[in-house]
Amino acid sequence: MPIFLDPLFSFVSLGHFMVDVFNASRPVLLTYLGLSESQIALFSTIYIWTSALTQPFFGWLSDRVGPRWLAAGGVLWMTTFYSLALTLPGNLGLGCLIIAALGSSAYHPVGAVQAALRGRDLMKGRETTSTSLFFTAGQMGHFVGPILTGLILAYLSKPGLYILPFISIPIGLALIFQLRHNHPHPKPAHAEKTAVRAKAGLGFILVLAIVASMQSWTQANIINLIPKYLKDLGQNATVYGSMAGLFMGGSALGNMLGGHFADRYQKRFVASLALLFASVPIFLISRIGWSGWLFVLVPLAGAFTGAVHSIMVVLAQRIIPGGMALASGLILGFIFSSGALGLLYTGHLAEIYGFPLVLTLSTGMVLFASPLALLLKEK
Repeated sequence: MPIFLDPLFSFVSLGHFMVDVFNASRPVLLTYLGLSESQIALFSTIYIWTSALTQPFFGWLSDRVGPRWLAAGGVLWMTTFYSLALTLPGNLGLGCLIIAALGSSAYHPVGAVQAALRGRDLMKGRETTSTSLFFTAGQMGHFVGPILTGLILAYLSKPGLYILPFISIPIGLALIFQLRHNHPHPKPAHAEKTAVRAKAGLGFILVLAIVASMQSWTQANIINLIPKYLKDLGQNATVYGSMAGLFMGGSALGNMLGGHFADRYQKRFVASLALLFASVPIFLISRIGWSGWLFVLVPLAGAFTGAVHSIMVVLAQRIIPGGMALASGLILGFIFSSGALGLLYTGHLAEIYGFPLVLTLSTGMVLFASPLALLLKEK
């Protein structure tokens, strides 16, 4: 697409890709280190909360000081502490991995706003499409990250993962240059009044929160627990890393298609249909165990659940038009933290009753969210 010829959009998207490569390597690395389902869920919850709950602060800060150092600094921060996580042993390394999550927190709200603004300027107002392309870049990082991590761990063991920080350093430096003008995010007229005033009723916000949390919880269940499930079924790091990557690869494709259709049809209908269709592959995965069909069903589940993501973000940005980064940070923080909170519960369920039960529960969640999405009617 022509927007990828824009250097600013391209490097912001590339930064998102690298940040989520780091994020996506976590479940495979924790599985490789021998953690149980409950331990993976607990650590992942702490990691995601560290990132998610601080995103509104970084979004608020970006609305005031500009995006340059939060975007570039987010990439370089993750680079530094991910490297320390690979270097230091035991709990010290895990602690550095959690600290690295703050880089992801700083990057996401800033990047989401830059993507939306470039869509307004370069794509004749098609901000949902440009935002979906930005999130597609991140989800491609989630696609590549587990596959690459699995391959590296299988052939080079943990020290081989230093390849990832080596790649990310030039991206962080390029962002410093691309955002050198550090333009603050635009505010509408009377911004003092609109920046803190929600442009939607409480009912709309509540429904948006429920739909976003159901989508996030479902994705968190699959991406964090399917590597351990497949390892227990006798598969090696290459296989369970690839399967986690396929889920997020499907999610990347679905996110791009969801944004495309949401700019042409009503967003609530696109979100509702995507969640409805997601129930089919998720339920089938819960029934078949290890099978070659997983290479089809897992990316399909990712595609239908991922199609909803950028729609939720754009709807949230429109609620607080005078503080787009704050709105982005709030919705992204809520999406990630609600999924992590649910994962803390379903990780315990998976350890006691098995991962297929968690998938059955996830089927019910997307079926519950599908009709609710129809209530997200824009004015």
